[in-house]
Amino acid sequence: MRAVVQRVAEARVRIGDEIVGEIGQGLCVLIGVARDDDEAEAERLAGGVARLRIFENDDGKFDRSVLDTGGAVLVVSNFTLTADTARGNRPSFSEAAPPDLAQPLYERLCATLRELDVTVETGVFGVRMEVELVNDGPVTIVLE
Repeated sequence: MRAVVQRVAEARVRIGDEIVGEIGQGLCVLIGVARDDDEAEAERLAGGVARLRIFENDDGKFDRSVLDTGGAVLVVSNFTLTADTARGNRPSFSEAAPPDLAQPLYERLCATLRELDVTVETGVFGVRMEVELVNDGPVTIVLE
């Protein structure tokens, strides 16, 4: 499982003209699920996202997590994070989990974040979406 975590001032997901998920200050997290991922991995990654200290303290140092700041998390499924480009310019997605495996793991990650008392908004699994965000920093971290 791979997550691209972006600290944001705000973020939203649109499908057509409809906003399906929206947050203010917090994290926008793109999630890619691989074939060999499992529930334990989803729960571990959720904990990592929730506890990732990329918000500044009073001294300007990265020392606070989304749990500490009371921010929200916008979680968006993104199978392209599993891309393999080792064989040229056309990415292979053969390591991506099929939807029947990926969706429950995506939902487990979201549920685990909620169990940790994080406010969670989401996109819609398996649907083409537009993600809008204002990256704060910019701060972007990859978690695996």
